[in-house]
Amino acid sequence: MYRILRLSLSVSRQRNFGNSRIPCPPLKSPLSLQGRSFACSPSLFKKKDKAKKASADTEPSPVAAEDPSDLTQLQTGISTAVARLKDDLSKLRAGGRFNTASLEGLKVLLSKDSQETVKLRDLAQVVPKGGRMVTILVAEEEHIKPVTSAIISSNLSLTPQPDPHNALQLNLPIPPPTKESRDQSVHAAKQAFEKAASTVRDSRGAMHKRLQDLQKKKLARPDDVRKAHDQMEKATDKGQKEVKDLFDAAKKTLEQA
Repeated sequence: MYRILRLSLSVSRQRNFGNSRIPCPPLKSPLSLQGRSFACSPSLFKKKDKAKKASADTEPSPVAAEDPSDLTQLQTGISTAVARLKDDLSKLRAGGRFNTASLEGLKVLLSKDSQETVKLRDLAQVVPKGGRMVTILVAEEEHIKPVTSAIISSNLSLTPQPDPHNALQLNLPIPPPTKESRDQSVHAAKQAFEKAASTVRDSRGAMHKRLQDLQKKKLARPDDVRKAHDQMEKATDKGQKEVKDLFDAAKKTLEQA
């Protein structure tokens, strides 16, 4: 009787509450808890990336191999020596002609007090008149005396003469070449040649040292270094021959002047 009464009360309660009954959440089995996956934090990935980047920065970068056959430095030195020799030889007398560049490059002392020097080309205009005469047109009358002194004190063996009709003009007669003047010109040409040849040797020495460093530090293969050395010697011989030919041609012309 008691059991029947209890059962009826339970049924009536379910009818009275209806949908208001609050269901309990289902319990998860222990197996589902064991198989639960944990998400990884994105911050951990960032820290890992930073650690990789830091380790990559600390690792020594590989040394790039150099090209031993690059003769740019040597060729530049030879070209500079040849160009300078041509310029020096052009300033010497040749065939009885006078090169005005040697006159225009003279340094003129404007004042003894200041010791300031100016190139003659900045103060006057040098005009060849043909034959053995050169005219110097000075811009200002106060520069006549400094220009005259600079020409007389030079090693050109020239004596300017004032023009009787123009106070700003100097007439410069060019004397015919003598044996002494020819010997001086040849001596000057030889000095210019020796300077150029020395520059070629110095350029070759710098290139040779570079090849030795490449071989010592193993930055190039021995075969490549050997080939580059042969190319260096050929370029050096060609440069020395070029400066020698320039000197021989200038010497021949100077001696026949």
